[in-house]
Amino acid sequence: MSERKSDPDRDDSERAFFGRRKGHKLRQHQADLIDNLLPHLALDIEGEKPADAREIFDPAADDVRLEIGFGGGEHLAAEAQAFAATGFIGCEPYVNGMAKILAQIEAANIGNIRLFAGDAAELLAWLPKASLSRIDLIHPDPWPKRRHWKRRFVQDRTIAAMARVLKPNGEFRFVCDIDDYCAWTLSHLARSPDFKWLAERADDFRQPWAGYTMTRYGRKAAREGRKAAYLRFRRVG
Repeated sequence: MSERKSDPDRDDSERAFFGRRKGHKLRQHQADLIDNLLPHLALDIEGEKPADAREIFDPAADDVRLEIGFGGGEHLAAEAQAFAATGFIGCEPYVNGMAKILAQIEAANIGNIRLFAGDAAELLAWLPKASLSRIDLIHPDPWPKRRHWKRRFVQDRTIAAMARVLKPNGEFRFVCDIDDYCAWTLSHLARSPDFKWLAERADDFRQPWAGYTMTRYGRKAAREGRKAAYLRFRRVG
């Protein structure tokens, strides 16, 4: 989970994603990856919007998925390797997390990942309508204090933004070990006409979906006795 060093009471409600830009000092090879590999994979949302998100990738992808706040990149890298014909966009403003995914991309020669080191809301606004088959948000910052709830990624406006870019029957998947944030997410998605919660029985949200790659943070939470919920929502309409 990423954190941001800033005034915790600053009104930054127009920003939909909060993350600390830099943490521990990068090792030399990590710094080299940021300088030399990232520019080849980074999306430039200041440029012309793509007509088709599949064309972001070379060769063009069969479909496109987005992971918001990918942390150490374990899940993103595993998914990209498992679904080679799918294009994956990873959004993470935390520089150390970006360095970690770049190391995995280099080591495994992964060619179907593109990266964005910025605000996920801006990325969603840049992407074409109905261009994504899935969006993943895994162990996001919970911002547990009430005065900070406006900083949570899941808000009415970001739900609407995700609905715009998801294809009909596309999915938003959310993993969290903080009960309050899970309840928050369920309540916000429940009042959206664009999404339907897919759980039919308790194990549908108590157990990871098939093929899920547990992240380092997820393993840490389990060791510390915190149980995650695995929520899936389908884009309707």
